[in-house]
Amino acid sequence: MTSPLAQPLTLPCGATINNRIGKSAMTEGLADSLDRPTKLHNQLYKTWSQGGTGVHITGNVMIDQRYLERAGNVVLEDDSALDKFKDWARAGTTDGNHLWMQISHPGRQCPTLVNSEPLSPSDVQLKMLGSFSKPRALTQLEIEDIIQRFANTASLAKEAGFTGVQVHCAHGYLISQFLSPKTNQRTDQWGGCLENRARFARAIVKAVRKAVGDDFPVAVKLNSADFQKGGFSLEDCVQVAAWLSEDSIDLLEISGGTYEQLSLMGVEANEVRESTRRREAYFLEYAHAIKASANVPLMITGGFRSRAVMEQAITGGEIDMVGLARPLCTQPNVSQLLLEQSIDSIDDFETTLKIGDGVLGNNSPIALIKSVNTVGQVSFYYQQIIRLANNKPVDTSLKVFTLFWQHLINDTCLNLRRNKARRNKV
Repeated sequence: MTSPLAQPLTLPCGATINNRIGKSAMTEGLADSLDRPTKLHNQLYKTWSQGGTGVHITGNVMIDQRYLERAGNVVLEDDSALDKFKDWARAGTTDGNHLWMQISHPGRQCPTLVNSEPLSPSDVQLKMLGSFSKPRALTQLEIEDIIQRFANTASLAKEAGFTGVQVHCAHGYLISQFLSPKTNQRTDQWGGCLENRARFARAIVKAVRKAVGDDFPVAVKLNSADFQKGGFSLEDCVQVAAWLSEDSIDLLEISGGTYEQLSLMGVEANEVRESTRRREAYFLEYAHAIKASANVPLMITGGFRSRAVMEQAITGGEIDMVGLARPLCTQPNVSQLLLEQSIDSIDDFETTLKIGDGVLGNNSPIALIKSVNTVGQVSFYYQQIIRLANNKPVDTSLKVFTLFWQHLINDTCLNLRRNKARRNKV
């Protein structure tokens, strides 16, 4: 019997994805010192393309070179390096899959080493290991400029050969900051009630749709909740999802959390119930309410590890696509194995990626220990991405404490190289 995961999915715009597995965005950190794609992107996405996944969503591609999520991000704001993007698009669609560019602005989640004067809806400080400067509230003209930048990047992505775009409205980045009452304290048309806080997201989606046309996939990544008191809630998500479906999006990917509440990295929020943990997918319990409100295909990302749960979610109509991320770092052909029904479960290293047990574990009451484990886990998967990009086999023997320091050193070096290149360019 054919797996339900092997069913094709036709999107509202008319495009068809050949199966129900999607690769969610993961930051690659592989750009050159001028923020351009490299041969490493080509090799990485060619490897993933050959692994059977129906649609691949790239890591953050930034719309403005002044503001990055981290050094090593790709930036697409003009056509000066379009040939490099064309090479990336060709490599990433080798096996006939979709390759969608995730387009994003970090807002206040722009590290100080990249820019010491970040922007946000309001001047609310991100307090996280002293790595981020206090943001400045955006002006009306700057808001309008950013909306146009999203549309411009989407248009360039289409020209380069990417088969769709995803607007990043989740994980505490700029659009997510507008949606949350914790970070959006404006009193003008862009703040206050939910309709006003969602105005920025909707304006961007409408501008992107106008730029790429009616037959080009436009997706959105949205938080089910921020998992912070007074933040963006499930009720907010349900309403925003309904509005976005009216704005002609083709796929809604649901995730959750921000830098301050790392549900996006698998760190369990207090609001995640035990029943959900048993069912694996962190955000699956929210799918019913969102799907009932938004008439748009739904993809859930976060926690899927067994084929039975994935297939049940599809056959039960809870979701339309299963989102995978980290498993593709250690098993780049995992989608093909799932489609062939040759495996029942996929790699799950999070339970063992920790300094130790008890107080040294992932749920340590000591904030520093918990941070080392979290950053070390991120680095573990990032190192696998680097290995795949260099056409090397994965290495699952890497240790968390070493990876923590390796990650910090690597990001510092990326920033130094980028800053030197920008000074020389000027």
